[in-house]
Amino acid sequence: MKKFLSIISFTLLAMVIAACGTSNQDSADQASNGDNENKEEGTSEESTNSNSDQNLYEQIKEEGVLRVGTEGTYPPYTFHDENDKLTGYDVEVAREVGKRLDLEVKFMETKWDSMFAGLNSKRFDMIANQVGIKPEREEKYDFSTPYTISTAVLVAKKGNDNITSFEDLEGATAAQSLTSNFADIAKEYGAEVTGVEGFNPAMQLLASGRADATVNDRLSVLDFIKEKGDNAQVEIVDRQDEASESAMMFRKGNDKLVEAVNGALKEMKEDGTLSEISKEWFGEDVSTK
Repeated sequence: MKKFLSIISFTLLAMVIAACGTSNQDSADQASNGDNENKEEGTSEESTNSNSDQNLYEQIKEEGVLRVGTEGTYPPYTFHDENDKLTGYDVEVAREVGKRLDLEVKFMETKWDSMFAGLNSKRFDMIANQVGIKPEREEKYDFSTPYTISTAVLVAKKGNDNITSFEDLEGATAAQSLTSNFADIAKEYGAEVTGVEGFNPAMQLLASGRADATVNDRLSVLDFIKEKGDNAQVEIVDRQDEASESAMMFRKGNDKLVEAVNGALKEMKEDGTLSEISKEWFGEDVSTK
């Protein structure tokens, strides 16, 4: 009898252990399946984020609106006229691109040093604001074909005999937008760079004597001096021979959008429209070397 009871007890114990093992395994399997599902969801989310840029041009065409980041305070490229209408060379080029792509162009105005962040966060689809093409930018962004060719000039306050060439920037104070090509040039010549948010603040610091110089775009400076006349208080004292190229800038992965914009720019060059817009603003064709 005792032997019989022992057998029954052993059998019941074995069944309990087996049941526990099965329950633990089920829990482990469920946890494992849960991890895999989370990984798949993560993969799907990453894929969605990636595809959102790859399909951007299709989304733009469906909506009918191309969102463009620009300063609105950088004449003659992007600024407000006496009627407070946004205009300028870059603005008109972007509008013509949009017209040829059958898209409404919606300009999103922002300060220069916030513009790249706005593009990264997808606040707008491209930038039209005289963005210079340089290697470190090409690693992070895509560019259209260039639509502006210009040179850098050194600007000083009238009568400042201490700044007459780029070599005189050694130890001098230069007012520059910190992320611009011109800031890099000033640093290369040993200037102590004071950060400003755009072209006009640089000229104001220069005119007030709070900066010794600024390295800037020749066409912008010529336009500024023309508009100010005798009140300009600044002058070009030196010029670099090497030309810089500016283009529309995009997030990486938007190949179809870049191709579409390039196609429009190509048409504008071939039929003379880009040259006409250029001559309207500068009196010469700045879209070619």
